[in-house]
Amino acid sequence: MTSFLSRRAALIGSLSGAGLLLSGCDRLTQSQNVQRIFRSVEDWTRMNQRLLLAGNRMAREFKPSDISKEFKANGTLNPGGDDYMRHVDEGFVNWRLKIDGMVANPMALSLAEIRKLPSRTQITRHDCVEGWSAIGQWTGVPLGLVLKAAGVAAGAKYVVFYCADNLEGEPAKGGEQSPGQYYESIALVDAFHPQTLIAYAMNGQTLPVAHGAPLRIRIERQLGYKSAKYVQRIHITDRLSGIAGGRGGYWEDRGYEWYAGI
Repeated sequence: MTSFLSRRAALIGSLSGAGLLLSGCDRLTQSQNVQRIFRSVEDWTRMNQRLLLAGNRMAREFKPSDISKEFKANGTLNPGGDDYMRHVDEGFVNWRLKIDGMVANPMALSLAEIRKLPSRTQITRHDCVEGWSAIGQWTGVPLGLVLKAAGVAAGAKYVVFYCADNLEGEPAKGGEQSPGQYYESIALVDAFHPQTLIAYAMNGQTLPVAHGAPLRIRIERQLGYKSAKYVQRIHITDRLSGIAGGRGGYWEDRGYEWYAGI
């Protein structure tokens, strides 16, 4: 119980500290999207304090000494293709993360803009449906903070992640069942969980290509296939029917559970 309370206190402190960045907003960037996100920080901090104090369940967090020496890169190791490889060669300077759908303020954020936003670092265990696990450190922007700034519309229920990797039915990419563009989705309530991140760093280093560069989602309370890699678009919707196979994700369309809680 003591360790849980200390983790909770540390998280509340980190979220509260993010509010101090508000005064430096203009110095960081002139982007209207980024300024909108910074203006959302105070309410975001208050909301998450209430969530935590109400007992919202957190995934266990670990010490730096617990980080696994080897963290297996699974599924797609490199999306390939001319478009993605051009972004790799450019250092992803022209990569844009789009946020659209049922939002008042659609956005297209560059990697530089995302890195300037209030961030969170967490050391958590990745559990794969294949039966292996590993502990890694992730740094990124809380997804809920970005969604709050985007202004999620009433009636929205789901967040869909569209990714750069097309599995193309290749066994080496995990797509032996059938080809398809990788996508995932979660409920809106899970998107606003404090540990759900748009991650851009792993173990203190820039996110490697094999682990999803430049951006991946970390959803710490669900199995690893929910933490989509190579994310390039986040779409807010009130239904999953009509999207690809209609079950909410590449693997879900092929028989996996949509809610993969651990």
